[in-house]
Amino acid sequence: MIDDAIRVLAGDCTVIAEADDRQEYRGRVTTIVKPDNTVLVHDIDGYQPVAWLTRADSVSSDRRDGFTLVAKKDTQTLRIAAHEQDGFAHYPSSAAGTPVGTCPDCGSALIRSNDVHCVGCGDRYGVPADATIRDDQCDCDCGLPKMRVERGRAFNVCLDRNCESLDAAVKEAFDREWACPELDCDGDLQILRRGGLIAGCEHYPDCDTGFAVPAGVVDGECGCGLPTFETASGIRCLDATCERALEGTVTADSMADD
Repeated sequence: MIDDAIRVLAGDCTVIAEADDRQEYRGRVTTIVKPDNTVLVHDIDGYQPVAWLTRADSVSSDRRDGFTLVAKKDTQTLRIAAHEQDGFAHYPSSAAGTPVGTCPDCGSALIRSNDVHCVGCGDRYGVPADATIRDDQCDCDCGLPKMRVERGRAFNVCLDRNCESLDAAVKEAFDREWACPELDCDGDLQILRRGGLIAGCEHYPDCDTGFAVPAGVVDGECGCGLPTFETASGIRCLDATCERALEGTVTADSMADD
């Protein structure tokens, strides 16, 4: 489903903006009401609106005589009244983003913004912020692109988590691979989803040790015994607060040299 409609109202209008003061305009203007209740009033000059209200608490309109529109936010009020109506319409809208493929259901473009969504049917797929959308398609018959995500290693999985689960791939690779670092605990770290992916002790709640799995690939072992990850910001321990990070770290390259 498309996010919502953008409303467009055009005509010879009086525009009154009230906040700390009162400003009144008249002219042939076009008013745009976005799905988040942002109201923009444009005239012929420049790119900046002559009046606007960002994310209004309420927007109401009436079309009985031309049209009127009232938007309110806290102590601010924006009123638009048409003396002569040129147009009043609703247009489907969605977030704009980078094209990453074709929707297998309707043939429209798949766009990446905060997620990946279809501009036609509105199907959407949540993706991690660090994911890279690939050109190749999923191995099954869904027709969707794959994404590359680094969580301990690089995984190439389908956009649709119901088709191919990133969680399952990370769990298969790293579940119980690392021992809980608590001295009085003999548990292993399981791969779990608690908000995000974590490596958490199997003895929870008796042991509440847990670490968010970072975006990066395992490249060695920290001095504390946990793995280190090569990330976009550098090498770090699985435990982001580790004071022994990089002290006595064994890397994959040093192990290869041995």
